[in-house]
Amino acid sequence: MGSNSIDLAGRNAIVTGGGAGLGYAIAERLAQSGANVCVWDINQDAIDEAVTKLNGQGDGTASGVVGNVADVASVADAVKATQDKLGTIDITVNNAGISGPNTTSWEYPPEEWQKVIDVNLTGTFLVCSAVIPVMLENDYGRIVNIASVAGKDGNPKAPAYTASKAGIIGLTKSLGKELATTNVMVNCVTPAAVRTAIFDQMTQDHIDFMRSKIPMGRFGKAEEIAAMVAWLCSEDCSFSTGGVFDLSGGRSTY
Repeated sequence: MGSNSIDLAGRNAIVTGGGAGLGYAIAERLAQSGANVCVWDINQDAIDEAVTKLNGQGDGTASGVVGNVADVASVADAVKATQDKLGTIDITVNNAGISGPNTTSWEYPPEEWQKVIDVNLTGTFLVCSAVIPVMLENDYGRIVNIASVAGKDGNPKAPAYTASKAGIIGLTKSLGKELATTNVMVNCVTPAAVRTAIFDQMTQDHIDFMRSKIPMGRFGKAEEIAAMVAWLCSEDCSFSTGGVFDLSGGRSTY
């Protein structure tokens, strides 16, 4: 699939969970668009592999920082390390996430619920809280939060994941309104399932259920999500904020 060019030349971008899967595809598209990309991941090996592959994808530089988005101190350290590497932070894509187990809400282990909420929702909040002051100081910023169609429609047997993604949608709307008179735009995307390594954490029944809900009859491709994210990270995205951008193959039309 050929890709249209989006100009991110000279922009400095963070992609959380950028070491693999959808996060890596987003990092790759941003790099191809000319951005300097700093991959945040909890896994050093994943970072090393991603940075090696990203180098030479565009005119920008690729680097990485180990961090845990669910931990306040870790996020603060990662922001500082990123500033040391890149100087400023123009773009942040909050992609880090876990799926959690597939079981009914009343049988869902509370500790697993907490883990999913901590990474997916609180992690997004903590990263936004840390980068927004930097962006306001520079009078420029683009934040894209990776939510999910589950956050709009609800997926059975995925209560924590669904609730966390609905929370990300709500947080995005709140931030968009708070920052509406600034040059910092905050939007989210709501993909239907994309076949990445996160599928390894899911039951085949759950995977089949998700596909059955998509009118196009297929899962999204990582590069299709990355293309929308890249546009939302660009200067052209100047009148959209607090927005929810659908990528669900026709499943959700709102």
